[in-house]
Amino acid sequence: MNDKATFWFPAKRFGWGWGLPVRWQGWVVVALYFALMYAGIQYFKPQRNLVGLLAYLAILTVALIAIVVAKGERPLAWRWGRE
Repeated sequence: MNDKATFWFPAKRFGWGWGLPVRWQGWVVVALYFALMYAGIQYFKPQRNLVGLLAYLAILTVALIAIVVAKGERPLAWRWGRE
């Protein structure tokens, strides 16, 4: 099996970064991220605890980026659509 088949998040075809997930594990990570975002908004109530909510969302986003970096294809350079 080649390495490309094991990536959860491929490098974008145009630009720098990652595209949408290509494996079910990546979709689970993205769905869990959005579910935890919703739960955090319900728990922290932005009108009462905005700083707590922002800290929670920052930690959640850093965790998502760490997973994408670990399980995604390396975006080595800006891409212009060519392989």
